[in-house]
Amino acid sequence: MATKQDFSVNWESELNKTAFKYHVLIAWVAVILNPIWVVGDYLNIPNHFWDFFAFRIVVSTLILGTIIFKKYFLKKPQIIALVPFIGISIQNSYMYSVMTIPEIQQHTFAYIAFFIGAGMFVLWKTYYTIAVVIISFVSNIIFFSIFGKLKLADVMINGGLLTLSVAVFTILLIKTRTNLVKKEIISRLALLNSNIQLENKNVIIEAQNKDIKDSLNYAKRIQHAILPPIDQLENDFKEYFILYKPKDIVSGDFYWYSHTVTTPNDETEAEKVIVISAVDCTGHGVPGALMSIIGNAILNQSLKDKAVNSPADALSFLNSQLAKNLTSINDGMDIALCAINKTTMKLYYAGANNPIYIIRNKELIEIKADKQAIGAGVDNYENKSFTNHVFDLQKDDSIYLFTDGYADQFGGTESYRGGKKFKYRQFKELLVQVSEKTMKEQEQIIFQKHLDWKGNLEQVDDILIIGFKI
Repeated sequence: MATKQDFSVNWESELNKTAFKYHVLIAWVAVILNPIWVVGDYLNIPNHFWDFFAFRIVVSTLILGTIIFKKYFLKKPQIIALVPFIGISIQNSYMYSVMTIPEIQQHTFAYIAFFIGAGMFVLWKTYYTIAVVIISFVSNIIFFSIFGKLKLADVMINGGLLTLSVAVFTILLIKTRTNLVKKEIISRLALLNSNIQLENKNVIIEAQNKDIKDSLNYAKRIQHAILPPIDQLENDFKEYFILYKPKDIVSGDFYWYSHTVTTPNDETEAEKVIVISAVDCTGHGVPGALMSIIGNAILNQSLKDKAVNSPADALSFLNSQLAKNLTSINDGMDIALCAINKTTMKLYYAGANNPIYIIRNKELIEIKADKQAIGAGVDNYENKSFTNHVFDLQKDDSIYLFTDGYADQFGGTESYRGGKKFKYRQFKELLVQVSEKTMKEQEQIIFQKHLDWKGNLEQVDDILIIGFKI
């Protein structure tokens, strides 16, 4: 699986890139302003106009050279700023040496403005600034010794001390700004690296989620393959529907449907019956789906056991086999199972926690289930028994088998506070209301009611409702 390339940048190289940009800007400002300041020289010190002008042209030419060849200083951008700093410092040392006290006082402020302004854009280590100050100090000594007419004390009082103070301030200014930019770069790179690492992890997680989802979708196909084809019901019932809505990709609910002939041991005649069941396994998702495969297999096995001749027998068989095959867990299932003899119009029903509803002439008849689950309390499975109910059917009776997912759904007008359960009372009322409609219409109305009730809330459980008309 391909992921984005790891990104690692040394903060010093990033600092150099930033410094290069600002230092080139400083160089351009110096190239442009240094010759322009000759106008002030002409107005304030006309007798030194030409020698000042020559000095400025030489310094500006050197600075322009660093700009022209700036690509050679990409890894050493400090040089681009050193040239104007040192050049203008030496230039000003000569100017100081030939000025009078009033001229020094006037010139000092321009020099200070240059240092402070440039200092706000310079990014380098402190020793570069110290080097500039030392070079400026040495050049002042040299030029004053050659050209100077003033005493050192006069120069210091009339601008020297102020210039020295500003130089110290500039050292601190440059150091502070360099550290701030360094920290900003380190933080930005750390955030960038974190984002890239997070993105790489997200790519991995996304790939893993895809693998999991692909596996679940394949598991869904396997689970659906074991379910009986829904269209088989067309041959047995006037109308029918199966509303089957797993909470996740795979489901812990499943429906089971088959035909069988009973094999009674007494003189009772064998019966050809349709068997149909709605089963709710413990949990949902993958654990529930695994239980559903086991439950489906045991129910299929019950058809071959001659001792199983009623829904109650089938539940007892399912209970004992589940307990024997799952010895280390107490998971189980709730189930409503019925067998229908269309010749005698008899319905045989047994249930573990899940009842069955029959609607006749808009009246709901409930056959209650035994209040015990299949498989729960496996140590006690041999003592469990289930009640076999017999009910006389009439033409156009509507029969409903279901799990608890529909009634347990949270929603309603208080969805913003987490909602409340739909509950079986409303479910019964809904079935009675739609009972005179076709089964396909009933399915659509029942499902839409679920969506309206749920609103923006999450589906809490698998949903399975089987409806058919005799």
